[in-house]
Amino acid sequence: MTSLSVALHHSLPELILAIGALGITLYGALRGRPTDGLATELAIACLGLAGLVILLGSNVDGVVFAGAFVNDAFGRFMKLLALIGSLATLTMSQNYLRREGMDKFEFPILILLSTLGMMMLISANDLIALYVGLELMSLALYVVAAFHRDNARATEAGLKYFVLGALSSGMLLYGSSLLYGFAGTVSFKGIAAAIHGHASIGVVFGLAFVLAGVAFKISAVPFHMWTPDVYEGAPTPVTAFFASAPKMAAMALLARVVMTAFPGIVAEWRQIIVFISIASMALGGFAAIGQRNIKRLMAYSSIGHMGFALVGLAAGSQAGVKGVAIYMAIYLVMTLGTFAAILLMRREAGQVEDIYELAGLARRDRGMAFLVAMLMFSLAGIPPLAGFFAKWYVFAAAVEAGLYGLAVIGVLLSVVSAFYYLRIVKIMYFDEPAEAFAGRSPAAAWVLLASGLLIVLFTVAPGLLDSAATAAAKSLF
Repeated sequence: MTSLSVALHHSLPELILAIGALGITLYGALRGRPTDGLATELAIACLGLAGLVILLGSNVDGVVFAGAFVNDAFGRFMKLLALIGSLATLTMSQNYLRREGMDKFEFPILILLSTLGMMMLISANDLIALYVGLELMSLALYVVAAFHRDNARATEAGLKYFVLGALSSGMLLYGSSLLYGFAGTVSFKGIAAAIHGHASIGVVFGLAFVLAGVAFKISAVPFHMWTPDVYEGAPTPVTAFFASAPKMAAMALLARVVMTAFPGIVAEWRQIIVFISIASMALGGFAAIGQRNIKRLMAYSSIGHMGFALVGLAAGSQAGVKGVAIYMAIYLVMTLGTFAAILLMRREAGQVEDIYELAGLARRDRGMAFLVAMLMFSLAGIPPLAGFFAKWYVFAAAVEAGLYGLAVIGVLLSVVSAFYYLRIVKIMYFDEPAEAFAGRSPAAAWVLLASGLLIVLFTVAPGLLDSAATAAAKSLF
């Protein structure tokens, strides 16, 4: 095989998304119709095909495009999660978009382009590829946040995300330039070799700015300020997308950067990761207690969960990366299921978002109430559901690395966060029934059912996810 064919072979999923986005753009332009469900279906097919290529394709690792792009087990694992997040979001958003008059052919194109950016981000092997992938992902996200142009809240959400996102991109770019200046290379492996385990003050500053830029994308404290407003203001399918797929890409990038470019200075970056982990767990736990809007509550929940995932990364070990991979997979399933339930919270007048609208749901719809309760218990980390094992893996890695204080703080803050999840269960099962929800989205109902079953049945067959995460973590070391 020639070098070009090898490069194309390793980047085939990305090529499928890029060609798909271009093809749907051409189709939409030639069709000349503002709304068309076929564009969404074509985008779903592209995402599904890219996922199948990763799942059934060759498992041979490779570094291509002059070392800028790496295809390894860790990348394939996280790409699959990002694709699942995008695919599920697009599938369950169709009814909502049609109902709200947002069924434009540009929407699935933006989702495809953002997902392409995520996959480039996950496979980035140098600072330039990292920035290109990050911007491709982010520019599409800025637009989808404000996609509902007739809605003032959505427009405000898009503007806030754009302004703060531009600031974070600038910080990341500044940090990258500092690292290049002190290491003399943009390659992650080259930076690791240049540092030799002795970081100068310039390298530490560069690393801090890069971590700050990436922390913005995963909504980690203190770079979380955009999250509650954007989650609440953006259309619900867009919020579901924000809470799922981009988180997979940003966490994968964070793990790859610290493990590949800075393996010799774990003590320096561990301090930063431990700080933002504790701050995120604390703010996510306490700030959500007073929330009534379920999308805003899920924003603080997301901040808290990113803090828990960072506990595993702070360990700086293979077990820690494995814990992060498992945590993100389970978090993805729980988040998609919860947002599917939020999409089903609809009456004739439109979507409802107050958690007290779920009052007495167990008497009106036992199936939905049971599935939502299982998701809430899992998000709270109650055994034997999947959410408990997600936290178990990251806390075990932290203890193994000697971070006993971080593990204890994590367990205590898990108890705090359990309050607002269990409050939703209490409202569904013990409060007087509110008005019944009207109309069902079959796609959202299926996503809710699949998520609930996966969360409940994880205990029975955890082996597949465990072995895949083990192989993924091993490829980074």
